[in-house]
Amino acid sequence: MRVSGIHNRLLLVLLSLFLSSSFLSAQDQDQRRAAKRQETPLRVVASFPYHKWLDEDVRYIITDQERSDFLNLTTDDQRDKFVEAFWESRNPTPGSQENTFKEEHYRRIAYTNQHFAFRVPGYKTDRGHYYIVYGPPDSVERNLRSSRPSEVWHYANVYGVGKDVVLRFVDTCQCGDYRLTENHSGTPVEDPH
Repeated sequence: MRVSGIHNRLLLVLLSLFLSSSFLSAQDQDQRRAAKRQETPLRVVASFPYHKWLDEDVRYIITDQERSDFLNLTTDDQRDKFVEAFWESRNPTPGSQENTFKEEHYRRIAYTNQHFAFRVPGYKTDRGHYYIVYGPPDSVERNLRSSRPSEVWHYANVYGVGKDVVLRFVDTCQCGDYRLTENHSGTPVEDPH
């Protein structure tokens, strides 16, 4: 008799869970659909090749407004045109077949992935980030014999940042994970155009 009492209580609990989940499902169905529509731009981008373009290729150079505009596009044709216009707007020689900005950008990504990778692709590291955005430093001081290996990057001019820009990266774990610890910049650099 004791076993059947437990068995009956278990059946009541299961029946109650079934009925309440069925009731909730019917009641919340419209809310779930609305939430799904709101998530669509992010979910769609995550499920197609443009995710790589956003997360890797242009991660550090796309503006917040451009990212938002791109995420609101609804067709691949619109996305393709956006990507084309994105690169063309940065082309030093608009209308030409060759886009030296785009070529240099992808060269920098490849360099960071080859030289700065540490448990993650090189473009995701601090050194990779700044190398992609600022380009190769004018000079590098390395201190590899310390208990905290470091690299100090010097730039004479970084457009939009300043003159005499100094970045200090330290590997506190002695494992190859160099993190930005100091960022000094001097006077603003004039627009070269």
